[in-house]
Amino acid sequence: MMAEGLKTLTEPFPEDNHQFELVLRELRDIDDNDLEQKLVVSGFVDKPYGEEEQRCLECMYYLVHRKWCDLPELAVPVEAEWWCRLWRI
Repeated sequence: MMAEGLKTLTEPFPEDNHQFELVLRELRDIDDNDLEQKLVVSGFVDKPYGEEEQRCLECMYYLVHRKWCDLPELAVPVEAEWWCRLWRI
């Protein structure tokens, strides 16, 4: 989907726990099987992002051996080089 040009919400990046929680609430309202909408709301891109080139590989929710985002509201397969606005170290 992303390789085909899916437009996602990379901004605003949650600057505090309150903003992070707002994005999580929006994700909770999405049907579990609606992968495309989950990718859009969470702001996934298929390459490192920002000046520091952050990526899923360094995110605390990334499960390396499963290539999986373990954030309960997402729970989606991801690649190590991807990034989303719920990235946390």
